[in-house]
Amino acid sequence: MGKLIVWNVVSLDGYFEGAEKWDLALHEHIWGEDLRRLSIRFGEELGLLVFGRVTYEGMAAYWPTADEDSEITAYMNSAPKLVASRSLKEASWQNTEVTADIVGELQRRKEVDERPIYVFGSAVLTDALLQADLVDELLIGVAPVILGEGTPLFKPASTPRPLDLVEARPIDTGGVLLRYAVPAD
Repeated sequence: MGKLIVWNVVSLDGYFEGAEKWDLALHEHIWGEDLRRLSIRFGEELGLLVFGRVTYEGMAAYWPTADEDSEITAYMNSAPKLVASRSLKEASWQNTEVTADIVGELQRRKEVDERPIYVFGSAVLTDALLQADLVDELLIGVAPVILGEGTPLFKPASTPRPLDLVEARPIDTGGVLLRYAVPAD
């Protein structure tokens, strides 16, 4: 059975984007060789990338013409991708499928693929997948910056959700990588 792993970067105060939509300047505070190597590893091991519609639209606008690191650009463009959307009917980015039933589709794919399934970005989708008990791990890069405002990664919940720490390690830019296992509710 494949693991579903949510990957995102947050500021020390918990925001994954600044006050404006797609304000990802906080990434400048954490990006370095350690995250580059982690990104390359994602590309080597993943079986599927998953996005919510909004994140997909931003990624699809950026990666096909990106002049970033060629290894990362290559896997971002060639990897199988799945978009959760009730409004988007088709996707133009290479190797992308769209589903209106993301929970059912991910349950099925976790059963048939041994490789990790990564959710990049997508706070609303992450919340839905946590509520559906589909997330196996949270991998969070904590950038060494306090934004003071923005969009929080995690939505308010009616009850606490305990997590099990698997790994915590500092990286070359002063950020920290936190990996938590998510026990089933």
